[in-house]
Amino acid sequence: METSKKDNLCDMHRSRRRARVVAGALLTALLAGAALLAVYLTYRPAKPQISVSRAAVYQLESAGNSSSPADPAAPYAIAARAQFTLLLHNPSDRAAVLYDRLLAYVTYRGEPVAPPAELPAVVQERGADVAVTPSFGGGAGAAEPVPVSEAAVRALAGDCAARRVLLRLVLLARVRYRSGMFRTGWRDLFVRCDVTTGVGVDAAGAGGVPLLEYPQCFVDA
Repeated sequence: METSKKDNLCDMHRSRRRARVVAGALLTALLAGAALLAVYLTYRPAKPQISVSRAAVYQLESAGNSSSPADPAAPYAIAARAQFTLLLHNPSDRAAVLYDRLLAYVTYRGEPVAPPAELPAVVQERGADVAVTPSFGGGAGAAEPVPVSEAAVRALAGDCAARRVLLRLVLLARVRYRSGMFRTGWRDLFVRCDVTTGVGVDAAGAGGVPLLEYPQCFVDA
């Protein structure tokens, strides 16, 4: 009987010891989680804010028609030569942003009107603003026509006559955030800017054109 009581007491002590160990481990895990959460909330990055500050359209006109047999598969085309200034704002005062593999393209009514443009890598410090200027359609001289639908060509003629042309500028890249010794992995960046310009029928050689709206671009990162 005495042996049984001693065994019961030993089991109780072991159970209490295990309970204390488990409680201590849980408390340690909770404290570590709270510390990590505090660090994350303090240093968490904020995705960039991007807007279009300037547009220059040197050429935007239709080229080709359905009566031309040269390329029956793509009888309609648009020739575009333009440059946009994008303002990248880093709203975080704790994390820098690194941009890599930047690629921009411009569309009209959902159809590309110029070959895509590659941009160099960018390092943006905390709270800084950086301007990037993608150019489309080459340098001096006429731009190479890009095949589009008949609907796009007809819509462009009407929009230029009304001096209100909506172009969509898209920027693709990958980004990572750096705050002191902390760095995130690379993330995909997608930027969409709907730019309404005052391009008219005399768009060829127009250069700087008024922005009828200053869009705050959609940013997904």
